[in-house]
Amino acid sequence: MTDQPNNPLHGITLESMLTELVERYGWDSLGNQVNIRCFQFEPSIKSSLKFLRRTPWARAEVEALYLRQRR
Repeated sequence: MTDQPNNPLHGITLESMLTELVERYGWDSLGNQVNIRCFQFEPSIKSSLKFLRRTPWARAEVEALYLRQRR
């Protein structure tokens, strides 16, 4: 495993990131902040993770929101 001292997401799983965002904002607010259909219609952690892992632009938006709320 390589050292990534400049990567603020190093060691944080996508699942833990998404879980924290859902706990903080709820699905409705999260769906308003990140316009992704899987957050707005029948949302679940499992289906959202599947979508985010296949869709780089959506994952980037979720990661950016996570980093903003961590500041």
